[in-house]
Amino acid sequence: MDDTIDISKLLERLSIKADNPAWSTGTTHGTSQGASIESCSPVDGRRIASVGQTAPGAFDDVVRQAEEAFAMWRRVPAPQRGEIVRQFGEELRKRKQDLGTLVSYEMGKSLQEGLGEVQEMIDICDFATGLSRQLYGLTMQSERRGHRMYEQWHPVGVVGIISAFNFPVAVWSWNAAIAWVCGNVCVWKPSEKTPIAAMACQSLIAAVLSRNGMPEGISCLVQGGRALGERLADDRRIALVSATGSTRMGKAVAAAVASRLGKSMLELGGNNALIITEHADFNIALPAAVFGAVGTAGQRCTTTRRLIIQESVYEAFKERLVAAYAQLRIGNPLDGQHHVGPLIDRDAVASYERAIAKCKGEGGRFIVEGGVMEGPGYLSGCYVKPCIAEVSPDMAIVQTETFAPILYIMKYTALDDAIRIQNGVPQGLSSAIMTLNLRQAEQFLSAEGSDCGIANVNIGTSGAEIGGAFGGEKETGGGRESGSDAWKAYMRRQTNTINYSEGLPLAQGIKFDL
Repeated sequence: MDDTIDISKLLERLSIKADNPAWSTGTTHGTSQGASIESCSPVDGRRIASVGQTAPGAFDDVVRQAEEAFAMWRRVPAPQRGEIVRQFGEELRKRKQDLGTLVSYEMGKSLQEGLGEVQEMIDICDFATGLSRQLYGLTMQSERRGHRMYEQWHPVGVVGIISAFNFPVAVWSWNAAIAWVCGNVCVWKPSEKTPIAAMACQSLIAAVLSRNGMPEGISCLVQGGRALGERLADDRRIALVSATGSTRMGKAVAAAVASRLGKSMLELGGNNALIITEHADFNIALPAAVFGAVGTAGQRCTTTRRLIIQESVYEAFKERLVAAYAQLRIGNPLDGQHHVGPLIDRDAVASYERAIAKCKGEGGRFIVEGGVMEGPGYLSGCYVKPCIAEVSPDMAIVQTETFAPILYIMKYTALDDAIRIQNGVPQGLSSAIMTLNLRQAEQFLSAEGSDCGIANVNIGTSGAEIGGAFGGEKETGGGRESGSDAWKAYMRRQTNTINYSEGLPLAQGIKFDL
């Protein structure tokens, strides 16, 4: 794709009636209030479309629509709910190229990553379809004669989803597909930086629901900024809030939801490390480190931000790393020849520049210099150079997460030291080790090893399959989404005891005679 991209035709193929108030203010979207949200591409600075913000009163109407839909949807057998999710996955297969292109253009990630994000949506629909026949409970043994005990799972109700710009559609689908087959309905507040991709998803699922005679309230979309997110977190009618974003945002959501004794699931910041041991295969370690650091221009929660290298191979690996960075091509992410696209906006560029200045001020030495790209291909002002700094692990800037392609590298002597350095940050999302030594691998995966929710051996920190539960510890929030048994977070557990005896024996042998 080139600079002549026809945005209007792309939106038309995705059934998006952007800039049309009658579309963006429907009953499951909420009437607009005040200024619209303007979506402009960081690729070339061009305006994509605008969407109306959801007014406070309209938000109440949306949640009411969701509650009404839940009263019906929870009565639909789970395999039938799964069939509707399967149909949504089929629609995504048909629209993969167009939706992936929109994701790439609106967010700025490479086209391959945009297409990959839509594939994640397809994969989670497949997973959820199978899950719809596997929402298993347990049978337990009662201590009382003539009694049977078991547990079952019921939907929680209305699920609120707050998603971030860096994965504008996939993370919503991780939550929504699982929540739907569990019998819940969803109210989604996407990032105000990527509202049009969300509109495309809403258009697709609304069409599927309509064909099946189901209310659109099963999947609701609201548009707005921080105030709308706060409104969603505060609303007692929303049983579960799943929020993806910064640690600062997550702490606010957690406090608001906890104050009303609701449930929250948080996927927050990452400060991920890749350990390169003396037994690493450089042919695997090098591309893992580079893609982990510069993929999505460093704007993934699983981005490799710290490289911890054993001292005996430090210089050799550093030399190859610098040579690899010299080959990186920065430019329009829709051009397959480019490795790195833009940051999401100029605020992100300013954050990148502040982090570089802070790193230098603390004594960091840049072996690959950063900077903002200039010239005809970079008119949006959002393109920056991936950079590498040699640092001390205890520097303040190394303890924080900057959503940009800045890689910090450091030495270690013994593996115990590397693991201590890796774990010595507030975040605990993703981690990885490169080694062909079995003992090192097992130590890294043991209870004394990585303290992260994700720990990989001989693959990078970035890129997760939907079959495993995704999430992290510490300031990453502790939430788990996607695969494994993450579905349980979207349901409430109920323990049932049935007495089929002729008496009323009490537990623990307690006697109560009348």
